[in-house]
Amino acid sequence: MNPIKKGACRLVQHAFHIAIPFLPYHDPVCFSCLEEARPLFRTWENKTVLVVTDPFLAKTFMIATLIDTLFIENVSCVLYDKTQANPKVDDVEAALELYHQYNCSAIIALDGGSSIDCAKAIGARAAFPNKPLSKLKGLLKVYKPIPPLVAIPTTAGTGSEVTLAAVITDEKTHHKYTINSFTLIPKYAILDAEFTRTLPPSLSATTGMDALCHAVEAYIGHSNTKKTRQYAKEAVRLIVQNIERVYEDGNDMEARSNMLHASFLAGKAFTRAYVGYIHAIAHALGGQYNIPHGLANAIIMPYMLEAYGQAVHKPLHELAICAGLSTPLESDALGAEKFVQAIRSLNAMMNIPCEIEQIQETDIPTMAKHASKEANPLYPVPVLMDQGELEAMFYRLKNLEVRQKELIQKYVFSTYRSHPSI
Repeated sequence: MNPIKKGACRLVQHAFHIAIPFLPYHDPVCFSCLEEARPLFRTWENKTVLVVTDPFLAKTFMIATLIDTLFIENVSCVLYDKTQANPKVDDVEAALELYHQYNCSAIIALDGGSSIDCAKAIGARAAFPNKPLSKLKGLLKVYKPIPPLVAIPTTAGTGSEVTLAAVITDEKTHHKYTINSFTLIPKYAILDAEFTRTLPPSLSATTGMDALCHAVEAYIGHSNTKKTRQYAKEAVRLIVQNIERVYEDGNDMEARSNMLHASFLAGKAFTRAYVGYIHAIAHALGGQYNIPHGLANAIIMPYMLEAYGQAVHKPLHELAICAGLSTPLESDALGAEKFVQAIRSLNAMMNIPCEIEQIQETDIPTMAKHASKEANPLYPVPVLMDQGELEAMFYRLKNLEVRQKELIQKYVFSTYRSHPSI
């Protein structure tokens, strides 16, 4: 990146960093289960709410339990159950039509990040009925309050229940973009680990790595604060110590609860300190090929951390110490290497691939352009990269050397398992 553009990016990032203490961040009112939320539902008596979920969850006990709970409190509901893995503009518009048709007054999203993001976008359109989503993307465009939103995460990864962002895909252009406004932070969240019990191993893996990515990018970026560093370090510690457990045994509810808490903390960290190029590239890949966001983040993360080089050695070493993967006596370079190797080892153990086969060379310039536009100048990354440098990363993701599991497990779990109390 040329020096003038680099200086302009850092100036914008510095301004946002200074503004963080004065911005209207807030956390949702949290309940630990549906039963705890009954007093809230009681205030909606004789009203109708829109429930947003996906086709699979619509057939599960979770939706049935939610609807029964609402019914007991005399709350009617209308169900939109067609949310896709990467929510599309058409999802939002179809659900918005139901919202208006049944005169709804609140929205409940039960799912991972997809339905929660979809619900946020529905709320944005309800607040701005005359503006398409394409006019609401970017920063602080949704300045009017949205309808009351309850987020019920069924994955431990996205942190959408506490963030100000909604990520939507325009199916016509294959462009995945973000809507970032404080009004999109859900008013309420129900954090019940039981709702994550049936999450299959593959999704436990990729959503958990998504949460790890949130914490890492928040920690290594230039806009972190004392609080966001605390949130991120605790999230990393919990994820490293629990993700293997939930992958191997979905009924380990202690580990499930720890992962859900970690996801929430990571969400609090990155919604204040922002993310970086890992997310920008993942969004481009998701828009172009519909690759699940958590999967893309998991694959990209170790290679982008390596690309940052010495700029991230110290913070990655600090995270490695926090997670029990390194000690303060080791060098920053070695500690950072151990942390990156830990990510590779987790990916290998959970059968996450080390390359993205879907990438087509002809698509790379467009995806790099989208990634650069999303990240620059807003994301306070450790090392600034322009469109050309991001293109190189897409090529690397397509042509990665296959790494054998026995090589990439050099450090990680031998360290952790010898210190189980860490």
